[in-house]
Order: sequence, then structure tokens, then C-alpha cells
Amino acid sequence: MTDTLASSYDPTQFETRLYEQWEASGVFKPSGQGEPYSILLPPPNVTGTLHMGHAFQHTLQDALVRYHRMRGFDTLWQVGSDHAGIATEMVVARNLGVKGKGETRDSLGRDGFIDKVWEWKQHSGDTIERQMRRIGASGDWSRSVFTMDPMAAEAVIEAFVKLHEQGLVYRGQRLVNWDPVLKTAISDLEVLSEEEDGFLWSIRYPLADGASYEHVEQDADGNETLRETRDYLVVATTRPETMLGDTAAMVHPDDARYAGLVGKDVALPLTARRIPVIADDYVDREFGTGVVKVTPAHDFNDYAVGQRHGLPLINIFTPDAATNDDVPEPYRGLDRYEARKVVLADLEAQGLLVETKPHKLQVPRGDRTGQVIEPYLTDQWFVKMDTLAQRGLELVQGVDGQPGAVKFVPPNWINTYRHWMENIQDWCISRQLWWGHRIPAWYGDDGRIFVGRDESEARASAEAAGYTGPLRQDNDVLETWFSSSLWPFSTMGWPNPQRMDERGFERFVPSSALVTGFDIIFFWVARMIMMTDHFTGQVPFKDVYITGLIRDAHGQKMSKSKGNIIDPLDLIDGISADDLVAKRTTGLMRPTDAPRIERATRREFPEGIPAFGADALRFTIAALATHGRDIRFDMGRAEGYKNFCNKLWNATRFVLMNTEGASFTGVPQPQTDAGRWILSRLDQAAAQAEKHFAAYRFDLLAQTLYEFAWNDFCDWFVELAKPALHGEDSEAAHNTRHVLLYVLERLLCLLHPLIPFVSEELWQSVAPRLGIDGATIMLQPYPQAGDISVEDADRATADVEWLKAMVSAVRRVRSELNVAPSKQVTLLLAGASDRERERTARFHGSLSFLNRLERIELIDDVDNAPAAATAVVGELKLLVPLEGLVDLDAERARLDKELKKVEVEIGRCKGKLASETFVNNAPPAVVEQERKRLGDWNSQREALAAQRTRLG
Repeated sequence: MTDTLASSYDPTQFETRLYEQWEASGVFKPSGQGEPYSILLPPPNVTGTLHMGHAFQHTLQDALVRYHRMRGFDTLWQVGSDHAGIATEMVVARNLGVKGKGETRDSLGRDGFIDKVWEWKQHSGDTIERQMRRIGASGDWSRSVFTMDPMAAEAVIEAFVKLHEQGLVYRGQRLVNWDPVLKTAISDLEVLSEEEDGFLWSIRYPLADGASYEHVEQDADGNETLRETRDYLVVATTRPETMLGDTAAMVHPDDARYAGLVGKDVALPLTARRIPVIADDYVDREFGTGVVKVTPAHDFNDYAVGQRHGLPLINIFTPDAATNDDVPEPYRGLDRYEARKVVLADLEAQGLLVETKPHKLQVPRGDRTGQVIEPYLTDQWFVKMDTLAQRGLELVQGVDGQPGAVKFVPPNWINTYRHWMENIQDWCISRQLWWGHRIPAWYGDDGRIFVGRDESEARASAEAAGYTGPLRQDNDVLETWFSSSLWPFSTMGWPNPQRMDERGFERFVPSSALVTGFDIIFFWVARMIMMTDHFTGQVPFKDVYITGLIRDAHGQKMSKSKGNIIDPLDLIDGISADDLVAKRTTGLMRPTDAPRIERATRREFPEGIPAFGADALRFTIAALATHGRDIRFDMGRAEGYKNFCNKLWNATRFVLMNTEGASFTGVPQPQTDAGRWILSRLDQAAAQAEKHFAAYRFDLLAQTLYEFAWNDFCDWFVELAKPALHGEDSEAAHNTRHVLLYVLERLLCLLHPLIPFVSEELWQSVAPRLGIDGATIMLQPYPQAGDISVEDADRATADVEWLKAMVSAVRRVRSELNVAPSKQVTLLLAGASDRERERTARFHGSLSFLNRLERIELIDDVDNAPAAATAVVGELKLLVPLEGLVDLDAERARLDKELKKVEVEIGRCKGKLASETFVNNAPPAVVEQERKRLGDWNSQREALAAQRTRLG
């Protein structure tokens, strides 16, 4: 331990050193003692570096872990990383192109490419762990799990095989989100839909067999506006190229215009096919002409319609979104947008294109490639979700009036969870990639599928079924969310009993809390709940704390395309403007965005980003962690909390300098009212901290600890301690030193979960003087309400609050009069009650020391008092004689200004109290408080008016 501190706060001098000491000591590992407390780290993708969302969630998780570790819990923060199939495969493929060696994914082949991915994983995974250490994450790195590790991979294969044996995994043909660049199915989470400018085309579909009908249109009032005989329907569409795969035209069953046509056929333009006219209430009669085309193989809503009506599914695209051989010959082999041009040109040439008009539409794009996603009909592997989802819903919302085993914080997210679970579809778990857990299914030449934990098991199944021919393993891999859904128990050694015992499955499943964003409640949280229950009979976690999403200071989502991403390490270590521009403009999906991003970056950060240190960033995150969807990151807050760390540093230096050579043990028994007050406030802060941790209100926790540290301890107790430290009562001085050290040590422990580095560094200097020989603050007991019993705490608190008000009032007068700090003044007190006289006598030394008073005098006759600046504390009038201090004309102007302010406040109070609505509807305590405020303002007005009169 060190007993000295550097003269200034510089986090670069100790943050890295302290983390290395913590990790080397093994303190991050579970101790095996105490009640278990565990947290699962949402595994970050091995695709590069951490972003602000990671820093936000990791900070909150680490605060919870550090808090419970100090509370004596057996803590485990299970860390690890995710292989992130699509994202990682994209990054590695792109890097191959950048390196310019002529290597590509296809030229390397599956095994060679996977070797390259493992090389990337080693680099990126190490980078992520280094970044987490830099933020202060106290996870057990010795237990870190990667979702492609052998232990996790065994769990994935076992889960797939068991689900298949139970009839819950099946292979079938369904519509999926298809990325034509990656040539794989992707999840809904990986699809971003934004409104874009497009067109709505109206196309004639001729009725078959020369049929016709009387077409009538009416206005909103029912007046006929059009009547004519038609031998066609007009279909409105935003995707004319997909008409080549139409299998029906559809109208609303209650639309009188087309009632007689339902069941008839139309001749599908540009093809030799006839398709039926069907009726379904999915149709919006007000959209377009009220007639829509149905393409079940290329639209999710049309797919549902097709299922209801038994329509055939015609896939017209290849995996790269070019037209295939199922379309008429003139349109084959065309890119989908080239096919659109040709189709529209032919429709117009045949007189079938009625109208083209601008139209806003939602366009789905893949978040990795930015390409328009194609609803695509393919054979994929699915998990049946109906029974799993029902059970997953019960585990959260409860059954028969009993609460669920999983609690959402805030609880309103249960509504979102319920909506998703009640509208769930079977889960597509296969991806057409190479990087990931290869699906343990083998195909025979006769098309039969055999599932096994390995090829030998699959072959045994094949032979049992009478097949002895060659087997070919499925080329697809399981989507990342499948392996992630097993995270709560795959990290604990399941399904191997010996590993489960070694890793503490029984002790740490279910985990205590999960901290995650609302955007993956369904895609990850729900699936972990369902899978953990299904395979282990446990819930994965007891609490789910749902965080908001970090946005920039303007409320914009942070993204590379917007150029507003902030790297958390840049906030910790600082970055120049040039380097920040380079970072934000490298690797853009659209390089043309670079000039715009550079201009915006240089405008916002002309000098770059200063270094704030890890603690200031962490405290900022905690202070911003409200229970809302959006969290705006404000750089100014980080600057303010760096100042907070600096204030704590300087206060500790003051305490160390004033306790030089002193040594204490145990809880002090305060001998001064200031000591009683600060110990009482410490007890209250500990009680509030416990309450806020339990409720996951990190914002309120940060506010409570900030106010106690800055206001109560640094600003007031340090000041109130000075008279005792410099007084003649040696016993009071000695006791005050004990209180200073004790409260500071407890304050550092209160703050440690939020600002671990600076609290540790300061604690190492404070602890020896209290006889504490622990190696780290991390294992010190966290302050608890009731640790301290303070005699006469309420009376002492009231008296110290009075003293603070007196000191503040005199300081305010001195400031307004611009009296030099070194100049002594006289204080006259008028209208003092017996209690105020007793307080004045008891705090005479403190008032004189803290306000540089030459003398304090109690007077009865205010009218004959000398010209003085006045302040009021309750009913007590404070007068500071002006002779020799100020210009009397200036003081008259000041008093006139103060009187105007007081009159405004009196008017506000009277206005409220004159309102029947306020008096009748506001809580009685609020009304009474307003009456008291009016009384106080009237007292101030009287005192100020009297003083103004004395000045003439």
C-alpha cells in the first residue's frame, strides 16, 4: 500500500497498473463462499472492436458484480464472445480483398477460409478482451467461452439432435429473408426497413375466356362517378417484376365492385398462365384499385394468403436475385431490377400498363450489406415454436395468478415480450454460410436425411433405416442466435455432467441478472428462456434489466454511415481530430459519405476528444442509465464527472495531509455535531445505494453518491472539520480526524462499483490509517444502512443544516459585496430565538472561522442598527455592517434588485394559493409547503425593506 498521493489526478498513472494487479490476484474468480451471484455477459461479436453500447452495458454489469462481491456474495461474471456467423464471414471476406493477395472465400475453399476466420477471431477476440479490461470489467477471464469452443459446440450439437429427436426441429420449405449478396437467409433482426421513394404501377390483368363485368365507382358520399364495362382488372403493385410468379389476383370479400368475379380467372400478362381471382380480408379496399396480385413465393403476407387459399408457390429468382428458368424465356437470367425494366417495357408495349405514380414504401435492407432483402422460398431448418413459446410466456408472466420466475425491469417490457411470443412463427435456424456450427445432418443419395452427433451416429441411423449408400453432410450452418440461446447453460458445461460439476452448474444456474438492450428481447432473451427451460428445467436468469440504446447528443442512433460513432476507448484515452476523422471515414459502405462525415466531425470536435479516463466514462454511463428507450450521450457530462474524480482526489489529499501520523480503528464516536451529521448522512447514502442497486436505478445511485461526495463531504464536512482541526481542543481535533478518514474510506467503498480505479488508488492511501490491511478495496464490505449508530443524529442534523444556512448566507453577502476573502467582518444577529442564541454560542467558533468574522453580536433593536447588508435565515436577521466595506449607493441598488426578486416570488406563491384548483387538488403537504414559502418570502421582504429604509 502507498501512503502518499500524486499532487494531481491523472488516471493514466494508475488505471492499467491497478487492473493488472486485480487480475493477477485472482479476485475476479468466484470465491466459493457466500450466496452465489452471477451475471451472463451478452457475448460481443468477434467482428472488430467494442462500441458505446458495449461500454454502456459492460459498465452496468461490472457495477453489479463489484457491488455484490463487496456484499460478500460468491460472484461470477461469465464472459465470452460470439462467433457472429454472417458478420464475421463478411469481415474476413472483405479483408481478403483489401490485402490484395488474390485470395477470395471461394478460392480458399471451405476449410481454408475457416482457417482464415480463426486467425481473425484470435486477433479480434483479444482486442475485445483488452478493451473490456480497459473499461474495468472484472469478469472471470479464466472461464471465458467462445461460442465455437469445443465445449460450447458440443452443447449446440446436442441441442439440435435432441430437438430433432423430439420432433421440434424439422426441414421444410418456407419463405425467409434472403440476402442476395451473402446468399443466405438472415433473421428479422438483421433487416432494417426504412421509407424510400418508389413507384406504384397499375397493370391490366385481362379476364380469361372473354369475360367482362360492369365496373362502378363511387365517391365518399356514395355518388356514382364511373360506370363502364371492363374485361380486365387493374392491379396495383410496387414490384412489377414479381408478377411473373403470381398465382392469384385478390380482392376484398366485401368489395361490391368485384363480387361477381371471385372464382373466375384472369390471364396473367406476359405469361401463358391463368390465375384465379380470390377474396381475402387482407386486402385494403382503399389502396390503389382494391385489387392486388398474390405472389406467395416472394412476399411474406402473400405467403400467408397462399397458405390460407392453397395457392401454388412459384419461385422466380436464383440465390443472387436473378430470374430463373421458371419465368418465360424472354425474362430469364436477368437481375431483378433489369427484369423490372423489361417487364414494364413489354407491359407498356402491349397496352397493359395503366399508370405509374410516385409512392413512398418501406424497403427492407440487410444491415450487413445494405442490399434490398428478397423474400425467398428455400429449404431450411426450423424449430417448432408453439409449445416452447407458450412455456416461455408462462415463465415470465406467471400462471394462475402466480408471478413468473423471470422478472423484467422495467416491468412494462413484459408487454413487448408477450406480443412477440403470442405472434411467434417457427424459427429458421439454418444459414448458407461456412463459418459457424455445421448442421449435424447427413443426406443419402435417395434424399433421406439422417441426424446424428457425428457422422458415425448418422450412419448408424441410416443403416438402421436400411440405407447403406454414401452420406453427404449438410453444407449449412446454424444461425448465431441458436448457439447464443444456449449460452446460460452451454457456458456451464452442459451436457457433460463432469464439466457441469466443475463449472458450478448447480450453483450458478439460474444466473442472477441479465443486462441487455430492448432490441433483442425476442431474438435472444426469449430464446434463452425457452431453451434453458426446455433442456435444464431451469430459467436462465432471475432478473432481466432492459437498457435503452445509446444515441449521440442530438438523439441520433450511432452508426458508421452517420459518422457519429464514438469509440469508448477514445473517451478514456483521448484522440486527435485527424485520427477521429480517419477512424470515422474508414471502411464506409458508401465512400461518398466521407466528406460529409469529416465536416461534421471537425465541426463538433475541432480539437478532437480529450482524455477523460475510465472512471469518468463509467460514472457518466451510470448517471445516464435511466429506465427509458433512448439515452443521449453528452460529452459535457463526461467532463463534469472527470472534475468529480479530481474533486475526490483533492479531498483525499486534504484528509491525508490533515491526518499525517494518525492511526485509528473501528467506527468513530463523533464528538461534534458536524461529525454526527456526516455520519448520519453516510448512513442515509448507504441506505439509498442499496435501494437503487436493487431497483437497477443506476442514474439515481450516481446522483445519490455524487451529492453525498461532492456536497456533503467535500464541500461541507471538509469545511466544517477545519475549525476543529485548527482549534485548541485536541480531543475534538483527534476525533474529527477519525471521522474524516472513516467517512472517506466508506465513501470510496460506496463509489467503487461505479468508479473502481480512482476509488482503489485513493483507498490504498486511506486504509492504512484506519488499521485496514486488506489488499484491495474490492473485497472490503460495502457500506450498509445501520452500520453506524449516531446518538442525537436528528438534532445534530437540524443544527448543522442551520449552521450551513448561516455560513451560506454570510458568504453570499460577502460575495455580493465583493469583500476580499482575507478581510474580517462583523456579523450582527437580530430577532434570535432562544434556540438560535444557543446555536450561535455553540457554533461561534465555526461561524467565525468559516466566515472570517471579527465578532458576532446579538442585537434587539434593528431600527438603530448601522447601515448593513442583510440576509435572512428563517426568522433570524443577519446584518453585516457596511461601514468601510462597500459603496452605499451600490448597496442601495443591490437591495432594490433583491426586493424586486422577492416580490416576484411572493406573487407566485400568492397566485398558487389563490387558485382553488391548486388548494383543492394538491396534496395537503404541498399546499402547506407553499404557505411556508410565502411566509419565508414575506420575512425576507420585511428584512430587506427595513434595511433599505436604514440606508435612506
